[in-house]
Amino acid sequence: MLSNSKKGTSLPWVEKYRPAKLDDLISHEDIISTINKFIKEDQLPHLLFYGPPGTGKTSTILACARQLYKPAQFNSMVLELNASDSRGIQIVRGPILNFASTRTMFNSGFKLIILDEADAMTNDAQNALRRIIEKYTDNVRFCIICNYLYKIIPALQSRCTKFRFGPLDPEQIIPRLEHVIAEEKVEATEDGKKALMTLSGGDMRRVLNVLQSTWLAFGSVTEQTVYTCVGHPLPRDIQTILHWLLNESYLLAYCKIEELKVNKGLALQDILVQLHLFVSKLELPKENMINLLIKMAEIEKRLIAGTSESVQLNSLISAFYNSREIPDN
Repeated sequence: MLSNSKKGTSLPWVEKYRPAKLDDLISHEDIISTINKFIKEDQLPHLLFYGPPGTGKTSTILACARQLYKPAQFNSMVLELNASDSRGIQIVRGPILNFASTRTMFNSGFKLIILDEADAMTNDAQNALRRIIEKYTDNVRFCIICNYLYKIIPALQSRCTKFRFGPLDPEQIIPRLEHVIAEEKVEATEDGKKALMTLSGGDMRRVLNVLQSTWLAFGSVTEQTVYTCVGHPLPRDIQTILHWLLNESYLLAYCKIEELKVNKGLALQDILVQLHLFVSKLELPKENMINLLIKMAEIEKRLIAGTSESVQLNSLISAFYNSREIPDN
């Protein structure tokens, strides 16, 4: 038999270190304190959590469920569904209705139904759900989780207490990151941690996934290994590309960028996104800057539509060539 510590080693870190209690959550203190008060006063309403991925929505309601129910009760009192798997009206008329309409013999209180990724549900399914929420309020509480609030019909929104989970600040992520690094004995440099913060965009799940992938792939977490693992261009590569675009001849800039793309396996779209951060800091005439940003936006749109990277790289070099010209006063 394996020990508990050995059993947990195969888990992804994002699950292994998922908070077990509301007090373990690293952010959104106002939301956590409000929900804690609801629980203590036995006044938990229907909930609607919305916001970007990896900001703690699912972790919050699961921690809430563990606080409400004992381990022996959990499976009989909590129904967790991912609406993106079964998004039609059948999921509402089937498992949700059956669970909401039945009571357990020896358990008092209400059941909890967690609908993750509810913005993937069809309008018919959402309309069917609003009647169930009203009819079985004495027996069940709903927690609806989504990334995009506008995809939830107003009738459902009005029946729930809404909480927005914003992207996490680096100050909120770093303590948890340091804890995981210490527990897993990961060799991580300061520039590696900074790279994780930069690439995550406030997504805690992404931080832990990239950390684990980089550690397993390279045995150390540095700026170089983090960017290599996710396939993003390094900041110094972007600075080099920007130098070529602003100073080299058309043909030489094209050849050098194309060579760098091939050698490092970079996508032009990733280069373009990172390039924008550096371009915004350039001291260019206002008219040139505006035209350059418009051209870059058009190039990105065409890349997303699936056009040739070679053609769009030519367009990018042309845009920078034009930005070198000083407009007439």
